[in-house]
Amino acid sequence: MKNILLIAFCLLVFQLELSAQQYRVVTSVESIVPNGLGRSRIINALEEKDYKEFTSVQSEDDNTRNKSDRGEIRVKNFEETKLLNFYNIGGIRFQNIAANDALITSMINDMTANGWELTFVSSAVESEGGKGDGQGIFITRYIFKK
Repeated sequence: MKNILLIAFCLLVFQLELSAQQYRVVTSVESIVPNGLGRSRIINALEEKDYKEFTSVQSEDDNTRNKSDRGEIRVKNFEETKLLNFYNIGGIRFQNIAANDALITSMINDMTANGWELTFVSSAVESEGGKGDGQGIFITRYIFKK
């Protein structure tokens, strides 16, 4: 009887662990600023934030606002991995893109080795907007699940 109860308890704990999921977002920002003047990085927050602390409810009857300071949203503990820019003085550098791919692959492999599963990838570009703009980034968010 004791063995049956012990097995049932272990199965219950195992089932609870399977249903609990954790997510982590890691972002790469790669500069597409001409002449290699931009900065490119992989960013990984090392602290958690509760979005509810910074959420307000808006309605016609009630204008409840969250009184928290915007500065409290900032994450001060994060990893910053340097990447190479897409451009240099000579133009686009395919060698830099290959180097960034190698670093991003290394980061993904490390995350999966630590029990994380890559579940989604989302990317976007804000490119140069015309004469004199000279701004642009390629941003990718890697969403992992454990």
